[in-house]
Amino acid sequence: MVSVQMKPEYGPTLGQLLAPRWRAASRPARVAAIVVGGAFLLGILALVLTLENATYSQGGSVPFSFAYRYLYRVAPDPGGYVKVERRHSDGTLEDSFAVEPLRLPPYSGELLGELPLYAAGYIRTLERRYSHFVLRGEGKTKVNTVPAYAVFYKALVEGRTMYGRDIFLLAERPGVREGVDIVLLTSTPESSESETPAEVGTTGVLQRPLRSFTLG
Repeated sequence: MVSVQMKPEYGPTLGQLLAPRWRAASRPARVAAIVVGGAFLLGILALVLTLENATYSQGGSVPFSFAYRYLYRVAPDPGGYVKVERRHSDGTLEDSFAVEPLRLPPYSGELLGELPLYAAGYIRTLERRYSHFVLRGEGKTKVNTVPAYAVFYKALVEGRTMYGRDIFLLAERPGVREGVDIVLLTSTPESSESETPAEVGTTGVLQRPLRSFTLG
């Protein structure tokens, strides 16, 4: 390999400055320096990987996948599939994205006609789960062009007021009964980009997992 000669006015190089000390150092000191340098490089690599998108995918009867960033995997709630969240340095919850199983009872007719009936019972469950629960609305929505149904609300979660938006998503096929319930929670406007519960997942860190969510 041909070496590139450095002009004298740009020298000496860092390698030239450190070479005498490196040669004079004991073998244990050299080994320690190599270990520290390797650990530093691994730390940089870990930081880069953390800042890049992470993905989650699941098979089974209801396969799905999504990408996320600045959120961290935690244990899902009992019966849930997966949960990622972001917390403040003091431990308070800022944002949460969870996927839970959804199973409809037998029904006749169109799926989007059944979902409002299912939502009525689901809302009663939310009222029992959260204190200071206030329903802000419900209605049809879409997840990556796939028709779905959403319930949005305000409630006290872990002692702090949060906006919630729960989305019922099932595959587009006649008579389908199994799908997923996507549960999104975010802090209220004082420290959040979302202005209303209906907008949860349209901005901030919850936007990426919702927009990238694929069923099947």
